[in-house]
Amino acid sequence: MRTNLLTAATLSVALMATQASANPEFWQYEWPKTNFEMTNVESWTEILSGGPPRDGIPALSDPQFIRAGNETKIENREPVVTVEIEGETPRAYPIRYLTWHEIINDKAGGVPYAVTYCPLCNSAPTFDRRVNGRVLTFGVTGKLRGSNLIMYDRETESWWQQAVGEGIVGEYTGAYLTPLPSWMESWSEFKTRNPEGLVMAQPAFPRTYGRNPYVSYDSSSRPFLYNGEMPPHGIQPLARVVRVGNRAWPVPRLAAEGEIAEAGFTISWASGQASALDTARIGRGRNVGTIRVRKDGKDVPHDVMFAFAFHAFFPDGEWMLR
Repeated sequence: MRTNLLTAATLSVALMATQASANPEFWQYEWPKTNFEMTNVESWTEILSGGPPRDGIPALSDPQFIRAGNETKIENREPVVTVEIEGETPRAYPIRYLTWHEIINDKAGGVPYAVTYCPLCNSAPTFDRRVNGRVLTFGVTGKLRGSNLIMYDRETESWWQQAVGEGIVGEYTGAYLTPLPSWMESWSEFKTRNPEGLVMAQPAFPRTYGRNPYVSYDSSSRPFLYNGEMPPHGIQPLARVVRVGNRAWPVPRLAAEGEIAEAGFTISWASGQASALDTARIGRGRNVGTIRVRKDGKDVPHDVMFAFAFHAFFPDGEWMLR
């Protein structure tokens, strides 16, 4: 299981074994509908197995919800992904569930969307599921590229890079999903602001929800199953950065200044959210704070990801250091 961080020796063996089988002929039996002749991946060795097979991490669709005031299991500092569709009741998707499912296909106000989370990159963008008018439903391939989740759509079995919402293999190669405004905040922040809001109910799966299977991961010196370049400017690989487009603001800078107005955006940091990748219990993780990104007073799509992941997928991106 990918949640067990490997020793260096074991990781080396795993990488060699995975690279030896990194080709469409090996994958075709599991992905008979995927058109591997269409791809923008330069080398198949970029794609590694994360451990679980296809759908071994079960994505969810059409989750159930309860009122925020009726939720008693979630600790106040636990992170949730907040989605606010205009005219609809705000919804919270707890990271305690996304840790084990990674993708939640949902719909509100006529907008079909996917809430996603890659623990290995701390990446949690929300995407509109419509591509050229077609509604897609996403699942987990069990594969990684740049230590990042590769999703797939059930309609064509094309593969998609979660961090950027780009089709990388199959019919939708080169297509992009449209990101929607969403943000990660503490459960306390959500329910205080939205006492009548909705929170996703606990799924009917035998998982230890609320437990972090990646203990101390965001204190590690190196990412898991990653062999790319490390970030520049002396930034630690697993330091958090706020990505807006192709720019990245280091979270420590935001925490020190509280609010920054740059490049047309107002980015704020507020104390109180626990890291989901620190202690064994998600709600007991160290304080990493909540980020909001706005333009002209409105929330805009962004992602709080690890620095190595930003550098991997935006090698020419701009680092907003000062």
